[in-house]
Amino acid sequence: MTADQPLDDVWFTRDLPVLRAIVRLLDEPPHGSAPYLGAVVPASGLPKPQVVSAANALVAAGYVVALTNHAGDIVRFTSASAEARRLTGLWPTPQGEWERLLEQLAARAAGAMTEVERQRWQAMCDAAVALGPNDGALLMSALIGGYVPRAR
Repeated sequence: MTADQPLDDVWFTRDLPVLRAIVRLLDEPPHGSAPYLGAVVPASGLPKPQVVSAANALVAAGYVVALTNHAGDIVRFTSASAEARRLTGLWPTPQGEWERLLEQLAARAAGAMTEVERQRWQAMCDAAVALGPNDGALLMSALIGGYVPRAR
C-alpha cells in the first residue's frame, strides 16, 4: 500500500460490529446502561486493540458518548445517538420499514382466503412496488416520524 491509495474499509469488519455491541449493551439493564469497554470486547467478538480503535472512531463520529480516564482512554459508554440506534437496527429506518410493508402485502396476498381478497392485496402490493423504494422510503419516513400530510 502506498500513501496515495485509500485505506481499507473498516466499517463492516470493525466499527459496525463494535457499534452493535455497544448499543446492545447500552440497551440492556444488567450493565446499568453504561457498559465498560471490557464488556464490549467479548460482545463484539473482536480483539481488544480493534475494539479500542473502533470505539475511538465511533466517539469521534458522534455515534456514541464515552467516559475516559485521566489518560484519555475510553473506560465506559454512556449513550448512543439516534443514528447509531438506526444503524444497528434498534430503531426503524424508512427503507427497512418500506421493505417490511412490501413483505407484509405480499404475504397477505398469498394467504388470502378468497380470490377477491387476494386480488385486492395483490393490487395494493403492485401499487406499492410501482411507487418504488425512494418514494416508499419517503412515505415511511413520514409515518415513522409521525408526520402525515393533510389532504387538500
